[in-house]
Amino acid sequence: MVRGRHPLLIPALAVLVIVAAIASIGLGSVPLSPARIVAALAGHGDPIARTIVFELRLPRALIGLLVGAILGLSGAVLQGYLRNPLAEPSVLGTSSAASLGAVGAIYFGLAEWHVATLPLLAILGGLLSLVLVFVLAGRSESPLTLILAGIAVMTLAIAGINLALNLSPNPFAAMEITTWLLGSLENRSTEHVWIALPCVLIGGGLLLFDGRVLDALALGEDGARSLGFDLGKARLRILLGLGIGVGGAVAVSGSIGFIGLVVPHLVRPLTDRSPSAILLPSLLGGAALLTLADVLVRLIPTNAELKLGVVMAFLGVPIFLLHLLRERRLW
Repeated sequence: MVRGRHPLLIPALAVLVIVAAIASIGLGSVPLSPARIVAALAGHGDPIARTIVFELRLPRALIGLLVGAILGLSGAVLQGYLRNPLAEPSVLGTSSAASLGAVGAIYFGLAEWHVATLPLLAILGGLLSLVLVFVLAGRSESPLTLILAGIAVMTLAIAGINLALNLSPNPFAAMEITTWLLGSLENRSTEHVWIALPCVLIGGGLLLFDGRVLDALALGEDGARSLGFDLGKARLRILLGLGIGVGGAVAVSGSIGFIGLVVPHLVRPLTDRSPSAILLPSLLGGAALLTLADVLVRLIPTNAELKLGVVMAFLGVPIFLLHLLRERRLW
């Protein structure tokens, strides 16, 4: 049970998630009245409304909720496990490695074989990054060792992405890779939902499992061991959860930053600040924030739709700076 300073935090975030989902289905470049949307969801209505709702907006809303939820949860878990307020999924190289897998699918033309090829290679990249982190960290259970190993993996993955861009056979291939790296939920289908859903459920389940371990780690590694927690098994569960969950999210959305970093800081003042108390609020807050940002992307009148990763960067930096000023802390 989440111990919240504000008992209405979870209900309020749940309502915000529902509002974000309704806004994502109801708002877009093509106006649809509430009656047409309700009729389409009920299996009636005109074919145009059904096509827009079921083939465009509903999958996009579901993917936004899934991706935002796992990114927010991953950031909260990593900040608790590493005891570092600046930690997010990219700190262990998972996001970059998943991006490298997707870029490889685009570069070698594998993405044209089947719609699932790119996501599967992205998930494989995320999981392989964990193998490298394990190899580099060895038997050490120190968070600092994991961070250093993650930075090495991230640097290697970014070098691979830059190499693919540098050796792109033509400008169009380079542009396709760059566009994917910017992150977007545009033109996502139900197939993408079925790709992301099991990854987010499995990854999220693993990440939610170790709330008590995260609380114990606030006392230090020796303190956690003295309370009887097996830190080696907890690390394995957390890394697997990150690899599967974030890999699946990056596979369908591209690289989207700041969710994992910002959301835990937004919800933490509303809890008792223990690591376990921000897990579920971060999950709900991430889902709502990313989905609402995607709605904003669709409503901004531009010739070409803005990429979600770009918008999140512009939204994330001011939010993070405002939070820092309010807390009167500099890390």
